[in-house]
This record gives sequence, structure tokens and C-alpha cells, in this order.
Amino acid sequence: MDYNDQMKNRIKRIEGQLRGILKMMEENKDCKEVITQLSASRTALDRTIGLIVSSNLVECVRNADKNGENTEELVKEAVNLLVKSR
Repeated sequence: MDYNDQMKNRIKRIEGQLRGILKMMEENKDCKEVITQLSASRTALDRTIGLIVSSNLVECVRNADKNGENTEELVKEAVNLLVKSR
């Protein structure tokens, strides 16, 4: 799997969000503000997971198709990864 710059940049942004949340906690910010930012971070992680799984699936299906292999198991595995991530 080739983790491209787009994927890495998403993780770096999430890292920045998490650092910001920690700072908010250290400054005793309101619970609602902290939860809002935590929720945004979780959403960003979920979207990154989806991007990585879908990119990997596309790559695997192309390779399997070239080799005449069945792609049904690959799709099932991708769906299972997405389900486990929630």
C-alpha cells in the first residue's frame, strides 16, 4: 500500500487537532467545546480510514482482475475493515 501525501497530510491535521484539544483541556475549556473538537477529530479519522480502505481496495481489485482472481473476498475484507473501525 502506497500511503500518499494526501493521506499523510490528513493525519498531520488530525494530530494538530488533537494537540489543540489537549491544550483546551489544560486551559479548562468548556466540556461542550472539547467534545465538539473530539467529535470533529473522530470524523476526520473515520474519513481517513475510508480513504485508505477504498484506495487499497481499488489497488487490490485491479491486481486481482489482472491475474484473473475473484475479487469478492477483497470487497468483503474491505467492508469488514470499515465495520471494525466503527
